[in-house]
Amino acid sequence: MAQRGIGRSALAVGLLVLAVLIGGRMVGSWYHQDQIPLADRPGHPAASHSSDRSTGSTPGPASPSPTGTTGRAGPGAKPGPTPPAGAPNRANPRPPATRSPATKPRSGHPDPTFGAKRSTGSSAVALTFDDGPDPTWTPQVLDLLRQHGVKATFCVVGVHVRDHPQLVARIVREGHTLCNHSWQHDLKLGRKPADQISADLARTTAAIRKAVPNARIPYYRQPGGLWSAAVVNVAKQMGMTPLGWAVDPEDWAKPGTPVIISRVTQRTHPGSIVLLHDGGGNRSETLAACRTLIPSLKQRFRLVVLP
Repeated sequence: MAQRGIGRSALAVGLLVLAVLIGGRMVGSWYHQDQIPLADRPGHPAASHSSDRSTGSTPGPASPSPTGTTGRAGPGAKPGPTPPAGAPNRANPRPPATRSPATKPRSGHPDPTFGAKRSTGSSAVALTFDDGPDPTWTPQVLDLLRQHGVKATFCVVGVHVRDHPQLVARIVREGHTLCNHSWQHDLKLGRKPADQISADLARTTAAIRKAVPNARIPYYRQPGGLWSAAVVNVAKQMGMTPLGWAVDPEDWAKPGTPVIISRVTQRTHPGSIVLLHDGGGNRSETLAACRTLIPSLKQRFRLVVLP
């Protein structure tokens, strides 16, 4: 009986050991399976896009091929450039965002010039000079224009007209066009009430006509190009066309004569209105640039005075 009991105990121990071994293998298999990425598990829909583990290659995000399809670089290929910050993740693309309407200027108007004239309306090109008249620079610009037989438009500032009426008279006498450029180049004029805008423009017009009785003043140009609906409406009510520009070399910032020449030369096209300055500071760079630009532009385009 004792031997039979010992045999049963040994059998029970053996079965227990066998159960432990089988259970351990099953647990290990489950653990190993859990460590395999979901996309790489057999039968998962994404498994077909994973790398071939039998090659021993390390999985990584797919990179665009030269043909525009998605594929993986071959052996020896150099890694592609790291996408810049904010670039879409092509390995895990998101649905495209809905495009929002283009942002309009803060003024709420689709045209920041509110319809100001920015083209001659033909293939001809027009030169305009701002912020004068200046006793040093305006006469030299006028001399240069007369030398080349070119007419231009002068956008004059009221306080300078008051101080140099003889230069306004010369501008008109030599066949150039006048443009009201406000009383004292107030960049904030467009933000003021309509009655203040009207008073400013009327004061400038009065100074011009004091220098040249019955002078034609067909245009108004807002200082800094900071237009508003109010200033455009007032100018039109006073019989003046708001005058913008197409080419601004920023000569007022004194970038250097070669830069002024380059900017005007490259940016001027048929119909362009070019903005330059004969006042508001030292205009030696502009004058030097005009010695090259006027004959050069005259060869490329028909230069006209704005009517």
